[in-house]
Amino acid sequence: MAFMLSLLMALVLVSYGPGGSLGCDLSQKHVLIGRKNLRLLGQMRRLSPRFCLQDRKDFAFPQEMVEGGQLQEAQAISVLHEMLQQSFNLFHTERASAAWDTTLLEQLRTGLHQQLDDLEACLGQVTGEEDSALGRTGPTLAVKRYFQGIRVYLKEKGYSDCALETVRVEIMRSLSSSVSLQERLRMMDGDLSSP
Repeated sequence: MAFMLSLLMALVLVSYGPGGSLGCDLSQKHVLIGRKNLRLLGQMRRLSPRFCLQDRKDFAFPQEMVEGGQLQEAQAISVLHEMLQQSFNLFHTERASAAWDTTLLEQLRTGLHQQLDDLEACLGQVTGEEDSALGRTGPTLAVKRYFQGIRVYLKEKGYSDCALETVRVEIMRSLSSSVSLQERLRMMDGDLSSP
């Protein structure tokens, strides 16, 4: 009986340890990579946004859904993964390679890929069979639609310099929200002591 109680206590302690309830580690390093990605996007600026005022567009970023406190942990990880995956896809095209400094672009891709690798382990652990349903509903679907709107805009504008600059600024805004979401996930997960 004492052995069973000890085993049960060990299981409880493991489930509430540094990995928290998610069982994955979104360390401070993960958040720092997100901030570095934002700096890289800032350095990729080729034009002053003032020259592109005629190309401005409201892409309807689902900020309330992404930053709102109503997201459950599994939803938040799914949304964050979708944002990073869609950003990676957007910057991993021939047109992106032709438009921006290749060194900065490669560093951005590497950073996004590192974050995706971290999140894929978490995504599998927290969603399991729910994964396919999470990708088709609510906040994750809103993020997919948001990025689809960006791709349509780029095609309509013929991937012009101003269109690319407008999208770069927009992605900075969305990735800034993703960094906030990552920090919130770390706090939700109790991972405050990670390096």
